[in-house]
Amino acid sequence: MLGADLTALGFTVTVAGSPTALGAVLAGLPPGERVALVDPRFTGHRHSLRLALTDPRFAAAAVPGALTVTGAARGALGAALERTSAQVPATTGGAATDAAQDILVDTLAERLTEAGCPVHRPELGTLTAAVPRTDAERTAAEAAVAATDEEAVRLRSAVKSRDGFFTTHCVSPYSRYLARWCARRGLTPNQVTTASLFTALIAAGCAATGTRGGFVAAGALLLLSFVLDCTDGQLARYALKYSTLGAWLDATFDRAKEYAYYAGLALGAARGGEDVWALALAAMILQTCRHIVDFSFNEANAATTGGGSGSASSPAAALSGRLDTIGWTVWARRMIVLPIGERWALIAVLTALTTPRITLIVLLAAGGFAACYTTAGRLLRSRRRATGGEAAARALAGLTDNGPLAEALARPSLPGSTGALTAPLWAGLGTAALLGILLLPGVAGSWAALGAAALYALCAGRATAAPLTRPLDWLLPPLFRAGEYGAVLVLAARSDSDGALPAAFGLLAAVAYHHYDTVYRLRGGAGAPPRALVRAAGGHEGRTLLVVAAAAAFTGTTTFTLALAVLAGALALLVLAESIRFWISSAAPAVHDETGEPA
Repeated sequence: MLGADLTALGFTVTVAGSPTALGAVLAGLPPGERVALVDPRFTGHRHSLRLALTDPRFAAAAVPGALTVTGAARGALGAALERTSAQVPATTGGAATDAAQDILVDTLAERLTEAGCPVHRPELGTLTAAVPRTDAERTAAEAAVAATDEEAVRLRSAVKSRDGFFTTHCVSPYSRYLARWCARRGLTPNQVTTASLFTALIAAGCAATGTRGGFVAAGALLLLSFVLDCTDGQLARYALKYSTLGAWLDATFDRAKEYAYYAGLALGAARGGEDVWALALAAMILQTCRHIVDFSFNEANAATTGGGSGSASSPAAALSGRLDTIGWTVWARRMIVLPIGERWALIAVLTALTTPRITLIVLLAAGGFAACYTTAGRLLRSRRRATGGEAAARALAGLTDNGPLAEALARPSLPGSTGALTAPLWAGLGTAALLGILLLPGVAGSWAALGAAALYALCAGRATAAPLTRPLDWLLPPLFRAGEYGAVLVLAARSDSDGALPAAFGLLAAVAYHHYDTVYRLRGGAGAPPRALVRAAGGHEGRTLLVVAAAAAFTGTTTFTLALAVLAGALALLVLAESIRFWISSAAPAVHDETGEPA
């Protein structure tokens, strides 16, 4: 039975009668090959072995009686086996004694941990994994195996542990079965992710028709795309088919689908004689800024809070803990933040029943309320002391996306580079001055706007003059996103150049991709993109200055639209080329968010 389970999981079974024989077997295997060691008396569910032995995210993993290591940990396993073999009693007739079997697999797992090789131990829940030593223990273990519906447990574990109300109650109850259907037919999570993207793009195309039938079809297809979006992650968890490429596709395709749909709504409205490009662009800006608030806060507090949930002793955290004991408040708070499930359901229903203008206005209102709620919570949870130290400072510096101009102005020797509120005040001053001046009548397309952009660059440099380790320094990335994105929106909306807003939408889509790419690199522990790329992209202050200059130079002509389109194309080629190179390289991290807040 055990041999059949291991074969079904893709392993070639070899029996080693002693630790010495085991060492010889391991030495004869290719160095980069994953190996699994399983006690012959192991009794448990096949899915227990699957969780321990086949998850590609971990270099070493174990459950009682079973251990696996990838090529990266083979050297540590060999060293642990040598140390353990010296303590194993002599064997008789070529077979290991019971004492040897008692200690071997589990002891090796302990030795790996002691040697600094982390061993992942998956949560088994009601699943069984045991090494019975007596007939009574074996009978009990076999009874426990028979009493648990392994497939039901596997289906439940395929669903993300923390998700929104709509996803949990309206999608996951059936999408998990779709995930199983896909697994049994050999489909991969990447294929389902790609199908979700194409479905969303077709939905955007239907919305772009501008007809009522097209809007109804768009809403239905958007919901179908979301079902497939849930299914790909559930398929990855059900079949344990995780991959670096899959993590990247899942992270970036969600944004591409949503923003393409906004563009589809704008095109559909244009067919009906309405111009809602400014609303579509504002929706994209709001959603990106909302995400960067969460990402930035979590990066700043990860080292001190275990993931950025805030101080456990703060009044806000204490209140949150009390609310978690009241079931309905948990779901209410998850819905208030308008996660992707609730957001896409809202967009789909409004698209089918109303107009693109109403859809985008309601989305902006709901998203604005959610942004205020989450940002206020982040501010209340911010510690009144330093955050995550040097690692957090490096992450925040990467998220700020400062270019060469801000770097040159970030000189600690200049005054105003210290103090708990110094950095947010500088960033807030620069963003408020830039947007305030651009909103003044007649300023957006004039050379006077260059002064506002120059002030914005100066403030960006002063805000980052000191390491970003202070309690509110996580505010810098969202403030800079609001400054750059808002400036492009204002300039395009006030331009007399035909097509400026659609061109601006394309430019900010490329910029947003660059910023999301930075986020997922940091979340995977790979660090921010290369400084050469950031400098070549100009940084947020450089791009802002360039767009302001283009608006002033080409005011009253269609050349401004062309300038935005050229900048969008050049930036997209630059960041996409580097991003694709990185994410298909061996250095790319596997980012799989199992417990984080829904996007």
